[in-house]
Amino acid sequence: MAASQYTVSDVMTHTAVAIGREASYKEIVELMHKWNVSAVPVLEGEGRVVGVVSEADLLLKEGFRGNGPEQPLRVEDASRADAVLAEELMSSPAVTVHPDATLAEAARIMARRKVKRLPVVNGLGMLEGVVSRSDLLKVFLRPDDELCEEIRSAVVAEFPDTERVEFSVLEGVVTLRGPLRNHSLLPLLVRAVRAVEGVVDVRVEVT
Repeated sequence: MAASQYTVSDVMTHTAVAIGREASYKEIVELMHKWNVSAVPVLEGEGRVVGVVSEADLLLKEGFRGNGPEQPLRVEDASRADAVLAEELMSSPAVTVHPDATLAEAARIMARRKVKRLPVVNGLGMLEGVVSRSDLLKVFLRPDDELCEEIRSAVVAEFPDTERVEFSVLEGVVTLRGPLRNHSLLPLLVRAVRAVEGVVDVRVEVT
C-alpha cells in the first residue's frame, strides 16, 4: 500500500470569501479586515473566478499618495492606484489551483508566483474554495503515532528487507535504527519515508 498523498481538497478552506466585479475599494478592505484574509477572488456569473484582489493591489493607492516625480509609478500601477472597483483593481487572469493538485504542486505555484493564497477551481473555473500557505502546513500537525503507523504499514511494506529496521517519530522527525541487509535500498527507503505527508526530517542510524 502506497503512502498517502494529501491533495489541496484535503486542507483547503471550502467556504471562501469572494467578491463581485462591482465591489468597491472600501468594501474590499472591510471584507479583508473582517475575515482576516490577504486576498479575495473576484467572481462573475455562477461563480467563475476572473481575478484576485490582494493587499498588494490595494496598497498601490496608498503608495501613489506620496509618489513624487523622482518615484514614478508604472502606467499599469498608476491606473490601478486610481481604481475604485474590484474589476479595475484585480490581477487577472487569476493564479489558481485544482482541488486534486498535491500540496507540493500548490506550494510550488505559490513560490513561483509570489502569492500567499490560491483560489481552488474546478475544470470549469468555478470557485470551490481557497488554499493558503497556512493550510499547506496543516499536514505537519499530524500526531507522531499516526505518522509512525503509516510508515510501518505503507512504506515498510514496499521494502521487505527492512523488517528489522525500527522506526521512531518525535516531533515529526523520523529516526531509522537497526540492521539493513541491503544498503543499496537506503536512499530509496529514506525518500519513501520523507514523502509521507507530515514528516519533517529523516535521520538514519542503521547498521
